[in-house]
Amino acid sequence: MRPETLSIIGFGAFGQLIARHLRPHLALSVCDPCVRPNDLPQVDPAQAARADIVVLAVPLPQLEAVLRAIAPHLRPGSTVIDVSSIKVEPARLMLDLLPDHVGIVASHPLFGPASAAGGIAGHRIAWCPLRGRGDRRLAAFLKARGLQVIPTTPDQHDRDMAVVQGLTHLIARSLSRLGPLPRDMATRSFAMLAEAAAMVQDDSPELLATILKANPHAASVRQRFLAEAAGIADEL
Repeated sequence: MRPETLSIIGFGAFGQLIARHLRPHLALSVCDPCVRPNDLPQVDPAQAARADIVVLAVPLPQLEAVLRAIAPHLRPGSTVIDVSSIKVEPARLMLDLLPDHVGIVASHPLFGPASAAGGIAGHRIAWCPLRGRGDRRLAAFLKARGLQVIPTTPDQHDRDMAVVQGLTHLIARSLSRLGPLPRDMATRSFAMLAEAAAMVQDDSPELLATILKANPHAASVRQRFLAEAAGIADEL
């Protein structure tokens, strides 16, 4: 029995995190136009598409081009998984552009290189099976690695993330523009808020744009939050 193969298309910070935790269990390869120092096989999109599992860890604006590049080369029975921070648009693109003979899962690991620095066990991953039957076996594999697999739909995911990520990043960026934050006089609650903000402070501009603009529910949640904050200030 040959080991199951997995290709990672997009080897940025999150692609590298995936490789670090999955390489003991699967035969990995990497596809990225920017060759970053590592000892994994470097492949082109056509070769990456021939793996049993293809993980798409690319920024949302690049997703459509990647899907078109790999679609003709995907093997029957393989599974394609994206890890974007939103799910409605990636799910639509994958269903529209990928052949019927492959399984599709829209996923969102609810952690990143900073929050999972000590390991992925105990962290959560949003899991939206869209086509095929391979998702159950993959979900069991992830659970065995210590992840909590949370079934959801693309639309429900984006509604929840408009609050969870949209407001977190909005508050984090707002705090950063206030200048150096107090340290000596900080309360425990403020220290926790500053710590949460620091965890997302170094996220890429592409990720920020995806979270704050590409999520179809983000704008309305943001407007409600700002209106409530302004209302509280007016009441005082």
